[in-house]
Amino acid sequence: MIISSVHKIHFFKYQATGNDFVIIDNRSASLALTPEQVVRICDRRLGVGADGLMLIEKHPTLNFDLTYYNCDGSQSLCGNGSRAAVLFASRLGMINGKSRFNAFDGEHSAELLPSGTIRLKMNPVSEVKQFGEDLYMNTGSPHLIRFVSDVRDFAVFENGRKIRYDEKFGPGGTNVNFVSLQNDNTIFVRTYERGVENETLSCGTGVTAAALAASIKGYSSPVVIKTLGGDLSVEFKSGHSGLSVGQAGTFEEIFLSGPAKMVFEGDLEL
Repeated sequence: MIISSVHKIHFFKYQATGNDFVIIDNRSASLALTPEQVVRICDRRLGVGADGLMLIEKHPTLNFDLTYYNCDGSQSLCGNGSRAAVLFASRLGMINGKSRFNAFDGEHSAELLPSGTIRLKMNPVSEVKQFGEDLYMNTGSPHLIRFVSDVRDFAVFENGRKIRYDEKFGPGGTNVNFVSLQNDNTIFVRTYERGVENETLSCGTGVTAAALAASIKGYSSPVVIKTLGGDLSVEFKSGHSGLSVGQAGTFEEIFLSGPAKMVFEGDLEL
């Protein structure tokens, strides 16, 4: 059913390296949200405020089903959101350390490590495309990767917005990652996210794409990723050792690892 104009909803707020989410336990299947309602909940002035919203629901064979909405009401895979959802599912007693769940791009597995890190298995990447010096791949969501000398002082919003709406990525557009290569197998990543239409403090599918792109530059698994919201790591196996820029490549056994944390819980009315 579609919820009425005034309806009290219990929610939880989580963040994963600065990517923040509203999470709702919908195992009763009593809640259906319209895109407009998602936008209202995620609004940072008129709602709870979040980069995205997730519904945790029952699945017939897996631990749970994860429905993810960007803050504009569109749907996609969210790597950081998935990690936060695993922590939330553990809180609900739905999993015990290890989990299997369904998301936008299919089944995933994840493990909640004793350290509190959530290690999420991403689906394989079958192709890397080249646009000039930029690389493009789909890690559950489409991502363009551009290497820049100093991403800390880079105009991410202005440049990201231009690329996001480039007609060659139409009609859905693309997320855009600006990456600086650092020492010690480390990269620094800043991301303009479609659906949020702004820079976020971190993007899980984005840093995954950036790490795979860095391997084409000679970096090896696991790649350490620094973001404005914290540190992550990405492990992977490449089907092409020493892959050159522009050459199609495959990546398997991809794992995104990092922290997540509950921020608060409350009730909202729509």
